[in-house]
Amino acid sequence: MHSEGLLHWDDIAGQFHAKQLVQEMVVWPMMNPHIFKGARAPPKGLLLFGPPGTGKTLIGKAIASNINATFFNISASSLTSKWIGQGEKMVRTLFAVATCLQPAVIFIDEIDSLLSARKTEGEHESSRRLKTEMLVQMEGCDPSSNIRRVLLVGATNRPEELDEAARRRLPKQLYIPLPCSEARQQMILRVLGPEGSVTSNLSESDLSKIVEKTAGYSGSDMRNLIQEACQGPVRDALCSGVDRLSHLSESDLRPVNLGDFAVAARAQRRTVNDEEVKRYENYNAVYGAKHVSHNESQEDIMLEDNW
Repeated sequence: MHSEGLLHWDDIAGQFHAKQLVQEMVVWPMMNPHIFKGARAPPKGLLLFGPPGTGKTLIGKAIASNINATFFNISASSLTSKWIGQGEKMVRTLFAVATCLQPAVIFIDEIDSLLSARKTEGEHESSRRLKTEMLVQMEGCDPSSNIRRVLLVGATNRPEELDEAARRRLPKQLYIPLPCSEARQQMILRVLGPEGSVTSNLSESDLSKIVEKTAGYSGSDMRNLIQEACQGPVRDALCSGVDRLSHLSESDLRPVNLGDFAVAARAQRRTVNDEEVKRYENYNAVYGAKHVSHNESQEDIMLEDNW
């Protein structure tokens, strides 16, 4: 359980539409609950889906850092037990505590491990009961649940494996895609830019080349690539002997250059293939929530969607 943090929305490179929609659903209602009630009440569930390493968990941490609410970070191990019936009790307790401490946000990472599709055969009875209790608590049978300010946020890499009843209880399903070229450049500059922690002599053309070569990289892939490139100057400094390692300082290292990224790209390949990205895009086209920017007018949207 968390009540504050240090991660800001600007710390997440790119993902503008995702961050904007999350702020509309989570931050705005917490800032002015008197407006966001009744017909304006936000949905009770949000699902973040997309390839691994794109920042879904990071968005969950940003929610905890930027709202004046109690934040519950839950994993599957937190709600399972070897004792029969204990898992259902923990689920009820979780939502009861969240209701007492409302406004509250419950974040469940890898939610598909808890709410995968129910099967008629081959599924353990305790697992089925846990899913049923989770679905009941998400829906809320108590009449007071309509006014409780508890938001459930789930993150998953496999949204199509979720139970249909769980998807209905998470009405906002938000696609977190791979970082765009602008976001990848921003990740590089945060480490190797003028205000970065590591010196470099990368030119504008060098940055463009790195961004071009990293098409299809996830945010996690970019972080690992940058870390690997920053090891290049250290390796060169140690060529004269490993004994100098304990005496090395930042001033003894040369700036990071384009060649370091060329070498690092051989060690750090992209981890998300095109077929997997296509699968997420197809799911997003059917179930995904779209954020409308301020530049789009109602007339243009009505014409485009044939209203």
